[in-house]
Amino acid sequence: MKILKNIILKGKHQKPILTDVFYKENNKPKPIIIFCHGYKGYKDWGAWNVMARVFAEAGFFFVKFNFSHNGGTVENPIDFPDLEAFGNNNFIIELDDLETVIDWVSKEKSIEKEVDKNDISLTGHSRGGGIVTIKSEEDSRIKNVITLAGVSDYKCRFPIGELLEKWKKSGVTYIVNGRTKQQMPHYFQFYINFIENEERLTIKRAVSNLKIPHLILHGTEDPTVSLNEAKQIHQWNKNNKLSIIKGADHVFNTSHPWGKEVLSEELKEVTQLCIDFLN
Repeated sequence: MKILKNIILKGKHQKPILTDVFYKENNKPKPIIIFCHGYKGYKDWGAWNVMARVFAEAGFFFVKFNFSHNGGTVENPIDFPDLEAFGNNNFIIELDDLETVIDWVSKEKSIEKEVDKNDISLTGHSRGGGIVTIKSEEDSRIKNVITLAGVSDYKCRFPIGELLEKWKKSGVTYIVNGRTKQQMPHYFQFYINFIENEERLTIKRAVSNLKIPHLILHGTEDPTVSLNEAKQIHQWNKNNKLSIIKGADHVFNTSHPWGKEVLSEELKEVTQLCIDFLN
């Protein structure tokens, strides 16, 4: 198993995109899976490294990365030392970052014998599920898309009325990170950027127009993103496939840190469903 960690890619937004790859080194072209983390997430969260190894063992070239403005740095890619970057993040930056990663894996000379650049699949967790869906609809290089506890709508996650006015007036709103206890900022640019790009960023539009295989995976016990959102996504395009994971929470019963070498039963089921779907 070849594992390369913290490869630095130059993004379009003045911040590096830290990237990991997992694969069996055998000079055979392998189907590529690119994984996008969710909100307040990062590539090394919880069991994602164990999951990456499982995909690589199954014959895939697995790529995961930190969005450039997720709040991590090159020196500390776990947690959120750069809250200023976090506050300046938005969905368009994340779509651009993902495009940079797709371009890199398609063109990088050092791995060209190991990848099948004509077989690229995207998978995203939570908020990342929306990002991979939008990108898959607009980029013809993508052959499959998988969402893990994915969101169905970005707009409904913004405040409305008085709370929106308050945010506009102060220019910043804060959210507490339950684990690190940091006050994490969102600058008002996040909302402006969404409104300016609302059509592109409407997940319903992207799902409805998808012409490639799409697998939706969601847990019955998800307290963060309701199972109803997965059912809604399923309604918008009857060619997609919905698999419901009994007893699974938002992170499929894993946690951070994840000290085990094996996946939870629920994430194991998710990973196997993904492998079966892609094969």
